[in-house]
Amino acid sequence: MYFKNRQQAGVVLANTLFSKFKNKKPIVVAIPRGGVPVAEPIANLFDAPLTIIASKKIGAPSNPEYGIGAVSEDGQIWMDYQSIGTTNFDQSEIDQSVEDAISEMKRQTNVFRHALRPVEFRGSSVILVDDGLATGATMLAAIRSLKARGVKEIVVAVPVASEEAVTLIKAEATQVISAYTPQFFMAVGKWYDDFTQVTDDEVINLLMSSNFKSNQESKSKEVVIDTDRIRLNGDLTEPKNCKAWIIFAHGSGSSRKSPRNIEVAKSLNDAGFGTFLFDLLTEEESRVRSNVFDIDLLAKRLQLATHWLRGRPEWKRKPIGYFGASTGAGAALQACALYEPNIFAVVSRGGRPDLAKELIQVKCPTLLIVGGDDGQVIDLNEFANKQIPTSKMVIIPHAGHLFEEPGTLEKVMITAREWFEIQLKSFRGERHAVA
Repeated sequence: MYFKNRQQAGVVLANTLFSKFKNKKPIVVAIPRGGVPVAEPIANLFDAPLTIIASKKIGAPSNPEYGIGAVSEDGQIWMDYQSIGTTNFDQSEIDQSVEDAISEMKRQTNVFRHALRPVEFRGSSVILVDDGLATGATMLAAIRSLKARGVKEIVVAVPVASEEAVTLIKAEATQVISAYTPQFFMAVGKWYDDFTQVTDDEVINLLMSSNFKSNQESKSKEVVIDTDRIRLNGDLTEPKNCKAWIIFAHGSGSSRKSPRNIEVAKSLNDAGFGTFLFDLLTEEESRVRSNVFDIDLLAKRLQLATHWLRGRPEWKRKPIGYFGASTGAGAALQACALYEPNIFAVVSRGGRPDLAKELIQVKCPTLLIVGGDDGQVIDLNEFANKQIPTSKMVIIPHAGHLFEEPGTLEKVMITAREWFEIQLKSFRGERHAVA
């Protein structure tokens, strides 16, 4: 059996797997880079999350293609001491090969991470994919790393494998599925017509297209919060099977049309969160500069939007979280502290949480995201982090206050998504009211 390319091999493998595991809801995990184009058709057929686990072969000093071990992204190292014992390599040469593998593994992890959706491994079933097994070293390191994360079941799936590698992996995995296991193996690339090296950009594009498909069934509309005194305009987006709502609070000098908040909102929509971006002030109010720094006024407007959203019959049972930027973060935290104790999570982007009153009263899990080059705001967030009992602070390296630097806003998106996903799973629907 010869495969045209990795994508076609993935289609063959997907059909085999689907007939066996169609009643399961697996997470599809690929070993980059070659395993990603094989795994993408599998994830699509199962409609499953696609993620990666960086496991890198440790090549022999004189022949990098020959594996003498492997390292996984959590630092686990597996060495084939039997093979090493038959060589004349100096220990310093082996140490250098290990160091090179760790360096490349860390580089891949950093490059690909922003293209991933957060997944919860504990208790899950995983289909672990690569483009083939020669020695099985990288697969073995990946399996052990997944076990350490609490994965319940690991099905290893590859288009082609050596008999020796299958025997090795069977001892560690729940099951091994190889579309072809030739008696005379040679090398993985020999069983492909096209075995061109997969690039970083190809991996990113495959992960993004699989994990962040444009949700054609999302409903977006302009709405108005209309009371006797004020009218506030908003943009509401509800994805199919919406699991929770995130209300955005923009910063001073901005509005619901903030381009950065819109990008973050799209990312959350793709992950199944509904988003509500609205103007905290009327057009007339926004002309008075002092209003944009009136944190209590902004917090009460956030409370108004929360009550409005909860008042819709179709959404009243959905959990609500806040995403605040700049002064909007201060308003979000003050609303949590004084008016809305049952918010399931808050994320602050380049925020001014120090402007909020009664930070010690904030009961909801709070993530403070700050740019590494935003010196004064770092200090203000460190102060708030000490005051809020349930907060965590994350600094994005080489980012300024607006996260305009390449790749920095993407890191905000993945960090925020992960925070909301994790906190939603542990939210029980009600917290004690604030006195």
